[in-house]
Amino acid sequence: MEKTAKPIIGVTIGDPAGIGPEVSLKALLEPSVINSCVPVLIGDLSVLKKVSNLLGIRFNFKVLGSPSEAKGENKLINVIDLGSIDADKIAVGVASSESGWASIQYIERAVEYALKGEISAISTAPINKKAISMAGSKHRGHTEILAALCGVEDPLTMFWVKDVRIFFLTRHIPLIEAIKAVKKDKIISMTLKVEKALRWLGIERPRIAIAALNPHASDDGLIGSEENEEIIPAVRELQSMGLDVVGPIPADSIFHKALEREYDAVLSLYHDQGHIAAKTLDFYGAVAVTLGLPFIRTSVDHGTAYDIACKGVANPRSLIEAIKLAAKLSKIYSYRAD
Repeated sequence: MEKTAKPIIGVTIGDPAGIGPEVSLKALLEPSVINSCVPVLIGDLSVLKKVSNLLGIRFNFKVLGSPSEAKGENKLINVIDLGSIDADKIAVGVASSESGWASIQYIERAVEYALKGEISAISTAPINKKAISMAGSKHRGHTEILAALCGVEDPLTMFWVKDVRIFFLTRHIPLIEAIKAVKKDKIISMTLKVEKALRWLGIERPRIAIAALNPHASDDGLIGSEENEEIIPAVRELQSMGLDVVGPIPADSIFHKALEREYDAVLSLYHDQGHIAAKTLDFYGAVAVTLGLPFIRTSVDHGTAYDIACKGVANPRSLIEAIKLAAKLSKIYSYRAD
């Protein structure tokens, strides 16, 4: 697929029992989405029609045999209909093996298209970890499923919010374990991965800031020892390798400095350190990006929200931003498996 053409973005509708189908439909009503790409929903037409009726919004659905048939037109919803699930048998707002299985089918089809070059990138509405587990998946979530389908061992998660790029040393582990994981070798290894990923995004010599762990970056060892014993030695070794790396930068200022464009990216040391900053900056505008796959994948930064499924109140902005970012990054992403 020519990267100069308007990119075709495959949008998986997520768990059919959650808000994914609703935000997917609402996102495709947004003119800025249609202006940036040709979006194609990958899911079940019966689910989308049921949600459309519940929303009281009339959509013009076009069922495609292939993404190449898609047309980027306002109020036209391009759909790849997998026929995975009967919408009338879905228990809305409840995790089930049926909805989990269907959401996995959507991901698998999207990856198939992306690997064949039939779509430029993937944007994903939320799935439910319990539901996919009930369906027999051995993977914890989206990223793990995508990695397995692409034969990639360790893809990177990046948060993108207002052009601030945030990476994570650790993510879904207890905080006490995250603190123990702040080690020189791990910081060096992760920063090298971050530097490579940023070059895939066209930043030839990225400036990377590493967050401190303790208040005031420990005040030279007065408040904790991790900065002096682990982070500073890691930064110095990375600098000796020729990387443009600074740190440790106190966590109460590093994200503001990134917003001021002092850095190309921030390496957050644990899950909430980066998530709180991103979601406070723009809760609905934060987008999760998976790097290290042969294609760009972006995602909403929220869950299935079973409690408000099919009530017409779900905010689609995160998916809107995810689709537009997928279109933008797909034009510059140059993945090299090395």
